[in-house]
Amino acid sequence: MTHYPGPLLTRPVAEKLQDAREAGADTWTGSLDLGRSSGEAQLEADAWQWREQRYPYPPALKDRTIYYWDGDAFAPVSRYSGALIKLVPTEWGAPTFEIDGIKMLPTSKTSPIDDAHRKVALVEPRGKVVLDTCGGLGYFAACCLEAGAARIHSFEKNPDVLWLRTLNPWSPDPDAAASGGRLQLTHADVSQAIALIADASVDALLHDPPRFGIAGELYSQAFYDQLARVLRRGGRLFHYTGSPNKLTSGRDVPREVAKRLEKAGFKAQLALDGVLASKR
Repeated sequence: MTHYPGPLLTRPVAEKLQDAREAGADTWTGSLDLGRSSGEAQLEADAWQWREQRYPYPPALKDRTIYYWDGDAFAPVSRYSGALIKLVPTEWGAPTFEIDGIKMLPTSKTSPIDDAHRKVALVEPRGKVVLDTCGGLGYFAACCLEAGAARIHSFEKNPDVLWLRTLNPWSPDPDAAASGGRLQLTHADVSQAIALIADASVDALLHDPPRFGIAGELYSQAFYDQLARVLRRGGRLFHYTGSPNKLTSGRDVPREVAKRLEKAGFKAQLALDGVLASKR
């Protein structure tokens, strides 16, 4: 799917555009792609121009919402198909996303890109074939590309998440020259598709599944056995877990995950907000 080339607006950006117009300025300089770059917009009384296309000034926009030009108006980057999925701005530039109001990436203390960098570094992807089981917005894949991974095979089950990626300038485009043909993004359920991956064909693994209550199959012993099968001996795995329900239920999900990984043939230890393991 081709990435969206137009402007992305948040409430603060739209207000700055209109404030500049009301102050009599002919141009406004700032970011119209969530902080990826800075550019100049030409301001007119009833419209503004960016990258040789004219756009109307939008009506009042909502907080915590990103808008894109759908050809007729600025529309929220959100969809509803059984669940509301939405791209959400952050103070760091790179957005997160929510499903039914539940934030999918940690953003309270750091950029989701910086968070992904720290986790990806644990598997040392340079020169390696990496399996990215649950691609999401693609931040793990972007960090692997930047770190010099030889190839990244990324899976994403949710078609609406794939749509969000086409509108997010921080999500890597598999077809872009910058990806160098190293990123393969597949629309599939990795819990089933992993059966088609050859034994010991992967050098490193990144596993960032939805929480257990949504995707329990991705925390199962059967799936961890498959991860062990496709990973070469000595290969590393980082498994994001967070600490869901620890205060309310007493469950320690990271330690439960570590035990299952050990049973599958890994040596596991707690690391960051998840589990780092290596294949025995």
